[in-house]
Amino acid sequence: MKRITKAIIPAAGLGTRFLPATKATPKEMLPVVDTPAIQYIVEEAAASGIEDIVIISGRGKRAIEDHFDKSYELEDVLTKHNKTEELEEIRKITQMANIYYIRQKEARGLGDAIRCASTFIGQEPFAVLLGDDLVYSQTPCLKQLMEAYNKYECSIVGVQKVPDDMVPLYGIIDGEMMSGKVMKVRDLIEKPDICDSPSNTAILGRYILTPAIFDILNDQLPGKNGEIQLTDALRTLLLTEDIYSFEFDGRRYDLGDKLSYVEANIEYALRRADLKEGLTGYLKRITETLK
Repeated sequence: MKRITKAIIPAAGLGTRFLPATKATPKEMLPVVDTPAIQYIVEEAAASGIEDIVIISGRGKRAIEDHFDKSYELEDVLTKHNKTEELEEIRKITQMANIYYIRQKEARGLGDAIRCASTFIGQEPFAVLLGDDLVYSQTPCLKQLMEAYNKYECSIVGVQKVPDDMVPLYGIIDGEMMSGKVMKVRDLIEKPDICDSPSNTAILGRYILTPAIFDILNDQLPGKNGEIQLTDALRTLLLTEDIYSFEFDGRRYDLGDKLSYVEANIEYALRRADLKEGLTGYLKRITETLK
């Protein structure tokens, strides 16, 4: 069994749901408290044992590359002012993993973004972490999936149950329960109407995939919204390989949704010792004021 050491982070989307903030700033660089969203994703990958990460970027995403690059000028200023804690913090950003970049020339969907990395991945199983899906958990979300992969040695999709009204927003699975958290997938449907959905178990931003997916993506026709859909490719993969779903533990935030983004900022701040007391007091006061 090959160890999983490579991961893809698709980050080429335009972020239209967050305009005008994302007109000149990549949505992946929007901060959760004081840390860009994509840094949390890279930290999760590194904490799960990933060594090499390829970020699929697009036009206007240079800020992502700059963030993970070494900043000699900033380090020099921090050194001169004896700001050792801040210096250590920014040095850590560049040392988490080996990070590479591939540009997706046009936004043609998640499946196309993953296909762009086929040469980088080669013939190895690999991970995919969506750049706008943040998961807070005691055990890194990706590590949970990797442990399931070690048992089943096939593609694993990370899932959680979603409310009925959110079913049409996600890829939904139909499966046979194997254990409390694992199902053997029978079918996958991209963004079904609730009346046609086999379940409310949604694929949420984390995958372990075998390299067989690349041949399928190369021949994949556009699906919903005229895009190359990963869910459609996984459905084809099911004809030749098993796929399992794993219901991961953790609080998941959709950073492409404005309310979920605000919730992430509040909840991450409340988890911090330097902010919890002040923010808790503020929330109590503002709640009373707005009654």
